[in-house]
Amino acid sequence: MIAIGVVVAVMIFGRRLERRGVGTRDDASTIALWAVPAGVIGGRLYHVITDWNRFEDDPLKAIEIWKGGLGIWGGIALGVAVGVVVAKRRGIAMAAALTCVAPALAFAQAIGRWGNWFNQELFGKPTTLPWGLEIDDRHLPDGYVSGTLFHPTFLYESIGCALLGFALIAFDLRKPLRDGALFAWYGAGYTLMRFFIEGLRIDPAQDVGGWRLNQWTSVVVFAIALGFIVKLRGARVHGQILDDAQ
Repeated sequence: MIAIGVVVAVMIFGRRLERRGVGTRDDASTIALWAVPAGVIGGRLYHVITDWNRFEDDPLKAIEIWKGGLGIWGGIALGVAVGVVVAKRRGIAMAAALTCVAPALAFAQAIGRWGNWFNQELFGKPTTLPWGLEIDDRHLPDGYVSGTLFHPTFLYESIGCALLGFALIAFDLRKPLRDGALFAWYGAGYTLMRFFIEGLRIDPAQDVGGWRLNQWTSVVVFAIALGFIVKLRGARVHGQILDDAQ
């Protein structure tokens, strides 16, 4: 599912580069060849570092990526960083590349989250809602009886990311923002959604002050993204005032 998400994201990224006149689909493919492996490495590092108690007895387990365990924050951070470097080498400005890739990342996450359904993992608290998810006994957490229904948090995130992707594209088409601003909106939108979804999950996680570690990460990233939005908006308004004055 992650691979399918990557293919879709590269297609969207390439089309947006061409529509904006800053690159080509070939540029998107080349950037992805470097950014995707970097994202996998970053995602694995984040998972291992934040769940070190699972690996401290046998550090070699850290390389067993085929058994699952990728953290979205590490994946986005290292993947985007490497992608920006490659884009710059191909003559694409960092801010323009981030603007073009923002919706693509949201759609990739929407598709990739379905891997959690196949693996019967990362679901939420018990629920009586009609769309509650039933887990087979082999994957049932300790303390729950067979037939218990759980919040399908991966489904919530998948739908949320898809809606975010469409919203970003619509927002960009309606009123193009300054380069880089759309990526900040992606960061703010995703982290706001992830904070509440993360609060529903019951899989083992680091807990700090009553919140899961990924909730704290969401708060920090949301604040940074919001700061960029305010800063870029202020620069846009100031620039418009200068233009009007001239």
